[in-house]
Amino acid sequence: MSSCGHDHHSHGLTGQTLAAELGAADARCAEAGQKLTAPRRRVLEQLLEAGQPVKAYDLIATFAADAPAKPPTVYRALDFLSKQGFAHRIESLNAYVACRHAAGEGPANHAAAFLICDCCGATREIDPAVLDSIETAAKAPGFTIQSVTIEAHGLCADCA
Repeated sequence: MSSCGHDHHSHGLTGQTLAAELGAADARCAEAGQKLTAPRRRVLEQLLEAGQPVKAYDLIATFAADAPAKPPTVYRALDFLSKQGFAHRIESLNAYVACRHAAGEGPANHAAAFLICDCCGATREIDPAVLDSIETAAKAPGFTIQSVTIEAHGLCADCA
């Protein structure tokens, strides 16, 4: 995705940190009465390893060493991971990114906000401080918010 002329560091997980994150996801699923099946686990692993937004078709192509996955397998896994709070869809990029917020937070109590670099594609999840204002504005007409995702585009410190 990088169109910059300089190097960017990957913020993806590897080794013990990756294994610990996947173990925590397994435990969180078990607590919620859900299963982190092999395909779901593999897609989450890919997102964590990437450390940046990944398009579904890139996940499909790299799903397995011997052959790509079938699209429905990956899309079902992404849907599950999104609903369980393990991943977010970044609409403007048509891509998914692993959620690295506190393991105890579920999808119902976690809004997402992203800073997205238009040069290198680096994406950083931040706390959406404006959530209270949005919820207050929604209550007036009786609107019930189910999810909030805010995307801000610009340049990261390296690209600026």
